[in-house]
Amino acid sequence: MAKSLQDISLDGLWNNNPALVQLLGLCPLLAVTGSVVNALGLGLATTLVLTGSNFSVSLIRNHVPDAVRLPAFVMIIASFVTVAELLMQAFTYELYAVLGIFIPLIVTNCSILGRADAFACKNPIIPSVIDGFMMGLGFTVVLCLLGAMREILGQGVVFSNMQLLFGPDAEHWKIVLFSNYPDFLFAILPPGAFVAMGLLIALKNVIDKRIKDAAARVEKVPTEAVSKRVRVTGKIS
Repeated sequence: MAKSLQDISLDGLWNNNPALVQLLGLCPLLAVTGSVVNALGLGLATTLVLTGSNFSVSLIRNHVPDAVRLPAFVMIIASFVTVAELLMQAFTYELYAVLGIFIPLIVTNCSILGRADAFACKNPIIPSVIDGFMMGLGFTVVLCLLGAMREILGQGVVFSNMQLLFGPDAEHWKIVLFSNYPDFLFAILPPGAFVAMGLLIALKNVIDKRIKDAAARVEKVPTEAVSKRVRVTGKIS
């Protein structure tokens, strides 16, 4: 049974989030989320690749034999990663230099190849594009949350260096939450990323459990079946 566009969107953002549920693409997620700008840059590039590759795979799904299916998918993904690289080099070169090898490594992101093989090659273009975009958006949201947590705990600020992505006008977007804050190195380094990621996954599990318990309570509303015996007395003429 085909999924509705609403179900596809909810899967990408929450129910089947690639970072919180599928636990895919964790290497770049944990490596570059030291700040919001790094996380957002990688998230946007990943979303572009996911959306474009899903569109292309769905477009050719009936014309590619099974023998060359996966190599064809990898070539499509690599092409869109190259497009993302060239765009970042042209418009956000400093951010591209900061992200370094993790932009080319999007090619090896299991979530992208997984969506192409599990969804895009079996569904029409519009659901495939929505699936790719929402999966990328869900991944980007987790990246930004993780980046914000690490930036706040590690440096006491948030939205620093946003000019790397949005230009000189974004230089004043930086918000200092704690003045004279001593840098908390643990939060900035990869071990802090593991702890913060674990907290986000735990929070999602708690929310899911409460939603499930609430739904179960609604379904188990007690209903009392009352049976009554009616006795007829007197004479009927």
